[in-house]
Amino acid sequence: MTTVTSPLAGRAIGLAAVPDPVFSGAMVGPGTAIDPVREPGEAVSPVDGVIVSMHPHAFVVVDGEGHGVLTHLGIDTVQLNGQGFELLVNKGDTVTRGQAVVRWNPADVEAAGKSPICPVVALEATADSLSDVVEDGDVKAGDELFGWR
Repeated sequence: MTTVTSPLAGRAIGLAAVPDPVFSGAMVGPGTAIDPVREPGEAVSPVDGVIVSMHPHAFVVVDGEGHGVLTHLGIDTVQLNGQGFELLVNKGDTVTRGQAVVRWNPADVEAAGKSPICPVVALEATADSLSDVVEDGDVKAGDELFGWR
């Protein structure tokens, strides 16, 4: 069982509340979403694993069991072309849960007209394979978001 923890502090809101049909419809995969605190900070790895995809606005970590977890920093933030995001690791790097991956400021994303809401998605999973999905309440970086069987 893989435990996926929050990559940032904020309020869990669930995927259905994400203002993007691809995420809210769980087309990318099941999971949850975080409405982050509006202050500069770092998004951290939600699992121990290897960075298999690394973009300023999103990253995927695959754990030892082959489970890939996507952390997407904001909605439509690809349109910011990396502005306001600082990569702290590279594709191919091995990371540990809680290790800083990207430095960013959700308030800047919001000021640029984008939603700072962050989907945290289990890739190539089914809703049935997740347990104890947190969809409301305040979370800190490192708090458990869901389990993956």
